[in-house]
Amino acid sequence: MIDISKAPRIVDAAAQGLSAERISPHARQVVERLKDAGYTAFLVGGCVRDLILGQEPKDFDVVTQARPEEIRQIFRNARLIGRRFRLAHVHFGREIVEVATYRAAPSGGGDEEHDGNVFGTVEEDAFRRDFTINALYYDPDEGLVYDYAGGLDDLAARRLSVIGDPEARFREDPVRMLRAVRFAARLNFRLTEDSRALVPTLGPLLRDVAAARLFEEVLKLFHTGNAEATYAALCEHGLFEVLFPGVAAVLGSRPDPDSLLARALANSDLRIAQGKPVTPAFLFAALLWEGVQEEAMHSIAEGAMPAEAWAQAAEQVLREQLRIVMIPKRFSVPMREIWTLQSRFERRMGRHAFRFLESKRFRAAYDFLGLRAAVGEAGSDLFDWWTRFQEATAPEREAMVEGLHEKGQGEKRPRRRRRRRASGS
Repeated sequence: MIDISKAPRIVDAAAQGLSAERISPHARQVVERLKDAGYTAFLVGGCVRDLILGQEPKDFDVVTQARPEEIRQIFRNARLIGRRFRLAHVHFGREIVEVATYRAAPSGGGDEEHDGNVFGTVEEDAFRRDFTINALYYDPDEGLVYDYAGGLDDLAARRLSVIGDPEARFREDPVRMLRAVRFAARLNFRLTEDSRALVPTLGPLLRDVAAARLFEEVLKLFHTGNAEATYAALCEHGLFEVLFPGVAAVLGSRPDPDSLLARALANSDLRIAQGKPVTPAFLFAALLWEGVQEEAMHSIAEGAMPAEAWAQAAEQVLREQLRIVMIPKRFSVPMREIWTLQSRFERRMGRHAFRFLESKRFRAAYDFLGLRAAVGEAGSDLFDWWTRFQEATAPEREAMVEGLHEKGQGEKRPRRRRRRRASGS
């Protein structure tokens, strides 16, 4: 645990690779105006960490002595948000600079809900942060970095250390374990040994976290460009099976690089790197597919009709998953459509292929078919046919469908690969 009465380590920012030119002009403007109004203010957290590591920050956060209402008086373009802990969002067109007031040290009762809007000093604020590498405060005017918790040493050692007692902090908020795994995967850092030993044991505490909050955390885990590495880290620390027990029962406790899920996450990372959009509906379709397939194939083996088996499997897997991670209907509905549309790729006779091509969910379903073909769950010839059909001219499409009539193709049942349920090892 850090001693909040201890003076911080103060270092020259330039020696850490920090310069005003690398900072968002709007973020620096926020710091300057707060200081001109008589308040202390710093850039803090992930932006300072990423700048020192030579990475480009996703956004810039400011922390200050000023209260939320005082921040709003200084910035007419500021909006106050949040109830548990009020923040100010200062808008500069599409860029938002988040400004928070220093938070006080916990009351000791372990109730963060009621501690949320208790304001304090910068030293207390440093104590409230989760990891040492996020407790670095940068004053761009002075050109100084204030390190209250040994974050600079941890950055140099590529080490992820919890501030305070790891067990107490993880019990206080189990989501910190997910944040630890996410940061470790994204930064290629290693958790300290005490944290590594605790996470598999305390992981089940995540089941007590609100399902809606875990939905947001899952998006952070898999939609920030490091999904493949994060998946491996979740498996390594025993957290994937807590979040997705049905899928983990099929895939096992180690990431399978040949699974549809692993390929989907790798593709997601590539799309984000290329600046292309990703959607939660497709993410959850891939995350839950192995469980749906396992349940459906089990029912079919026991004599159920395929259509009914697949529908019931989707319903059962989704119902069980919603107990842990909430998936809003705006994503769960298109997710299920991606699944159910897979059978339509086999029906290409007549005008069916033309109508299907116009479906608003065709592209997502087609991409999913590509994943299934890559792992042997669907024929590559079927996927290739639909690829050519999209690129063909109208006359060429007519000829392709006519060719299916001549060959007597177009209505085959999809090939499905049956996975053996993985052991707990």
